[in-house]
Parts: sequence; C-alpha cells; structure tokens
Amino acid sequence: MKPLIAANWKMHKTVAEAEAFCRQIRQMEGQFSGVEVLICPPYTALAAVQKALQGSTIKLGAQNMFWAERGAFTGEIAPSMLRECGVEYVILGHSERRHIFGEDDSLIRKKLAAALSHGLKPILCVGETEEEREEAATERVLEQQLCAALEGLDQGKPGEIVIAYEPVWAIGTGKAAVPADAENAAAWIRQVAARYLPEEDMKALRIQYGGSVTVDNIAEFMALPTIQGALVGGASLEAATFGRLALAAGEAVNR
Repeated sequence: MKPLIAANWKMHKTVAEAEAFCRQIRQMEGQFSGVEVLICPPYTALAAVQKALQGSTIKLGAQNMFWAERGAFTGEIAPSMLRECGVEYVILGHSERRHIFGEDDSLIRKKLAAALSHGLKPILCVGETEEEREEAATERVLEQQLCAALEGLDQGKPGEIVIAYEPVWAIGTGKAAVPADAENAAAWIRQVAARYLPEEDMKALRIQYGGSVTVDNIAEFMALPTIQGALVGGASLEAATFGRLALAAGEAVNR
C-alpha cells in the first residue's frame, strides 16, 4: 500500500483559492506515482474541490465530522453529508479538536465508529503535549488514546483506519520530532493497535507522521520503516510546495 501524504488546510482557503490550488496540483499529479495524495479542505470548499479533482488520482478528505446521522446538532456535519460530497477520508481526533474544542476520547471513539460504518476512512490522530513528553509519558498517552478509540470497535472495516502520530508540541511550531522519536512512537502505536486489529488489518495499517513536516525533512520521516505517510499542515497551503513535498516523499520511498 502506498504511503498517504495528506494536506490538512485547516481554516484556510476560499472556494476560489481551493480551485486554483487544485488546478496547480493536478499539473504535477503524474509524478505522484509513489504515494497516495489526499487534500482535506474546509467544509465550504469540499464540493468545489471534489469537482476540481474529478478524474484525478488525488483523493478528497474532510477535517472533521460528527457521529450522528442527523439531529439537533447546530453547526455539525454528518458522515452521509461528507459521502455526498465525494469524501473518502476524514481526520478525527486532531490535537486542535482535542485541546481547543475539548473533544475527549469517548467522543472521538463515537466518530471513529460512525466513519467506518458509513464507509469513510478515518485518520485517527494521537499525540502527546510538550508537558507530557517532558514527563516521559508519551507511551502512556498514546496507549490511552488508542485503547479508547479501538477497543471493541466492531463497525465498518477497521482495516481502513490510518493512524497519524502528531506530537502536539511539534504542530505549527517548526519543531518537528527527530526521526528516532517518530520511529519509536510509531512502533509503539503499531504494538498497541495490534491488540485490537486482526493480523490482516495490521498489515494494511498506515501510520503517518504529522507536526512541522516540510519539503526539507519529509525524506527523513519517509525513510523510517515505521512511517507510511505524513499529515501536512502549513506546508500544504501552497500547491508548488506541497507538490514538491509529495514528490520528495515518493522518491524517499522508492530509494
């Protein structure tokens, strides 16, 4: 399975800006043979990006969703609404959702089950804060987040899950984890996930690294045997930069 290089635009880009990005990135997509490329725009641009990517190998994802199918949940988006927009992947449990918007493990677990039951491929984000890292609690935090999300999961296809290791202290700070730290964390994630996912699904499980990923450091992370992709924030906002990053990731994998 190809490594997954995902662009998380967060709260950036109007519809016009998103369309312009897609036009530019599609000019490079013939060179992305070594990786699977995914774009996760804000909700307002999903339909426009879906249209702009028609006939492309580039996949469409969403940045979040709610667990219920419908109801009195002002401001939320249901899984079926994402499917209608052509969404294939959805990011769940991002640290900004956990720490800014107060999403806890139980809510993320509901979202994960709902995504799978509706045929969406969730990118489950896990990671420790700087304080937890300094307390040598990285493994404990990752284990807690993973166990809460995966235990008893019986809806959909667990083999479709992607797990993104995103150390909170590295997101948007310019302080990326060193490869050894990312490798150790990803190895621990795989070890914990193996408690809940069958062997066949474990073979298909992709673990991404996210947190200040750049064109300059992507090759280091992609060279790690435990990492099968990247969740990219700031470096995904310019088409030329993100395109170079995806190309560098593919070259690193194929060396």
